Amino acid sequence: MNQEILAHLSRADAVLGGLIRAVGPCKLAPPEDCHPFQVLAQAIAHQQLNGTAANTILKRLIDSCGQGTFPTPHLVLQASVESLRAAGFSFAKVAALKDLAAKTLAAVVPDGAALMQLSDEQIVARLTQVRGIGRWTVEMLLMFQLRRPDVLPVDDFGVRNGFRAAYGLARMPRPKALALWGERWKPFRTTAAWYLWRALELKRAGTLPAPAERIRLPRLKKRRRAARPAAARKPARRKPRAGTAVHARRTSPGAPRAKRARKARKAKAR
Repeated sequence: MNQEILAHLSRADAVLGGLIRAVGPCKLAPPEDCHPFQVLAQAIAHQQLNGTAANTILKRLIDSCGQGTFPTPHLVLQASVESLRAAGFSFAKVAALKDLAAKTLAAVVPDGAALMQLSDEQIVARLTQVRGIGRWTVEMLLMFQLRRPDVLPVDDFGVRNGFRAAYGLARMPRPKALALWGERWKPFRTTAAWYLWRALELKRAGTLPAPAERIRLPRLKKRRRAARPAAARKPARRKPRAGTAVHARRTSPGAPRAKRARKARKAKAR
């Protein structure tokens, strides 16, 4: 890892600088050849499963659908729902897998060469059109497949929890507050996120350094609810004054008739 990157982060943030010194050099590997269809299909398989179970499902997919190699989008579209279910995919994941294959053939999901030409936000916008693929999944692709240098996955639990531990906070930072704080790490937020993940490892080992300084996260402006138009507001209900309801019953139009009827019944009974 370029020492200039670590020096920049240490100058920008004293607490992160202390964490960098405690962890040592960043071990993010150089970029690999990225095959978006395969990477996203693997991500779909891993959703809500541990690694062992997901890898077992992927092996069945390769054996049954790909004839020993990772299946192409054409093969996934041709595969029956029953065969994909037999491999271990849920109905929701089958739908996501087939949508991924269809959008890959339609070039919504580009190939690796085309993907490299797009900006981070363009990649997020394109890939999140696939059913079951969210921003976090695309951010992991950007960080670990494409090695984009300035990605901060603020919704990642490990990143948020690592920030809480490293900075000595009592509560987890909100994603928006973390994003604002992370502005000082640009343009190397991927490296900063990697160190925040390592903070949890140091905490478990009991070697996490105390924060170099106390910090206060930026305050988020609370959104005010837009006032409803006067016509849409419900009229305020006035509380009746004491005795009003009783008085209303006594003076209602039906009260005299009821009184006369009672007098008539008494007169007949005599």
